[in-house]
Amino acid sequence: MRVELVFGDEWVNVSLPDTTRVIKPISSVPLEPVKDLRLAINEALSSPLDAEPLREFVKPHWKILIAFDDPTVPCYAPVWENAISTILKELKKIGVSKNQITLLCANALHRKFRLSELETILGTLIVEEFKDRILCHDAEDPEGVVHLGKTPSGYDVEINRQVVDSDLTIYVNTLSTGFNGGWKSICVGLSTWRSIRWHHTPETMTMSLFKNPMHEILNEMGALVESMLGAERIFKVETLLANPFEVARIWAGSVTSTREEVLKTLRSRVPPRRDLLPEKADIVCYGIPNWSPYAAFGSMTPILTLISTGLGYLGGVIEAFGKPGCSVIIATPCPDQWDDVHHPAHREIWNNVLTSSLNPNEIMQKYAEQFATRKDYIAKYRFGYAFHPVHGILALHPLKRLRHVGQVFIAGAQDPRLVEHLGFCWTRTVEEAVEKAKLIHGRDAAIVCVQYPMMFNRQ
Repeated sequence: MRVELVFGDEWVNVSLPDTTRVIKPISSVPLEPVKDLRLAINEALSSPLDAEPLREFVKPHWKILIAFDDPTVPCYAPVWENAISTILKELKKIGVSKNQITLLCANALHRKFRLSELETILGTLIVEEFKDRILCHDAEDPEGVVHLGKTPSGYDVEINRQVVDSDLTIYVNTLSTGFNGGWKSICVGLSTWRSIRWHHTPETMTMSLFKNPMHEILNEMGALVESMLGAERIFKVETLLANPFEVARIWAGSVTSTREEVLKTLRSRVPPRRDLLPEKADIVCYGIPNWSPYAAFGSMTPILTLISTGLGYLGGVIEAFGKPGCSVIIATPCPDQWDDVHHPAHREIWNNVLTSSLNPNEIMQKYAEQFATRKDYIAKYRFGYAFHPVHGILALHPLKRLRHVGQVFIAGAQDPRLVEHLGFCWTRTVEEAVEKAKLIHGRDAAIVCVQYPMMFNRQ
C-alpha cells in the first residue's frame, strides 16, 4: 500500500506491506465548536460554576492581575483576545481603572516573549492600550517571586509576586488534553524551578485523564495557594478546544470546579489511545512535522525534533501501539540547525549531556541542578528571549520511551551523524527501515503506521 506521511514541512509517499494497520490519531475533541465565541465567553463569565460573576464581587479599588498562557500553547482560536477584552470591559464597568490592571504572560521556564509576539494572541487593541502593563513571568527574579511555604508532602510552592499582591487573579486558559489547565496554570506557569522540580520528572509528567500524578502534586500545591491567599483570590476561565482553531466549551469559576468539568467532558468523549488498536504491533511507523511548541517564533533543534517532538509529543503511540521491544520508525529530514537565541543551552546538552547518558532519570539527577543554576544561560532567560537552561534538560524526558523500544530508525534525516549521536539507526527511506526492522521481528512482523497531520510553528 502507498501511505502519505508528514515529513518536516512536506509530505512523503511510502510503500508499506498491505497488512499494515494505518491509524489517523484523534487530533480534536469530538464536540461541536461553539457558534459564537464572544457569546460563549459572556455566558461563562455571567454564570460561573461556583462563584459570583465578576460584576457582583469585584471592587472598584481592587488591583487586578489577568494572567494568560504563553504562545507555546497550540491554540489558534482568538480565545485570549476575546476573553481578555470581555473581562477588561467588565472591569471598566465596575470602575476598575487601567492602571490597576496588569496583564501577565505565564511563560514559566519558557522564554519571555516580545510584545509583537504576544500581539498575535492578545490582539492589536489590547497590546496598544496595555503595552506598558503587559509583562512576562520571570522565574529568576528574586524580588518578583514569593515562597508561600511547603505542602504537607514537602513540595515548595513559589508563585509570581503579582498573584500575592493583587486582590484578584483572573487566569485565561486553553487546552485540548488533560495535560494543561487546572493548577498547572498558576503553579507552573507563574512559578519557579524550585517548585516545578517536584512534578516535572520523567515519571510524573503524563497526559493521563485518570490519576494523573503531576496534577495530584499540583492540586496539593494549589490547596496551599488557596490556604495562604484565600480561595476567592483566583478566578479561572477554562477553555476546552474542539480543535486548534475552534472552541468547544468555556467555563468560569474556581480552579477546581473548572478543572473537574474539563476532565468530566474529556473522559466521556476521548477514548484511550491504547483502545484504537486491538493488538499491539512489532513495528510502529510515523512521520513528524517540523513542529514543536517550543519553536514558536523560532526554529527547531535536533533535541526538539528527535526527542521532544519525535519521542515526546508524537511518541505516545509507541507504548499505546507497540509491543515491548518494538522497533520505531520516524520519518524526518531533521536538519542540522540550532536556535542559539531561544535555545542557547541545547548545543551543550547535545554535545555533553547526551553523550554521557540516554536515561532521563540519570540525566535529571546529574545535570538538572547544574543547568538550573547556570548564570550565563539564566541571564539570557531573564534579559533576552532564551528558554531557561533547565528546560533543555526537561526536554529529554521523552527518552524514557526507549525502555519500551528495541530499536529506533530515523528515516530521511539529512545528516546521519545526528541520528547516530543518539544511538539510533539512520536509513535513507522508510522502506529501508522497514526491511531492517523485519530482520529483527521477522518477515511477518505486524506494522502500524500513524498518519499525523501537518503542523506549523507559530510565526
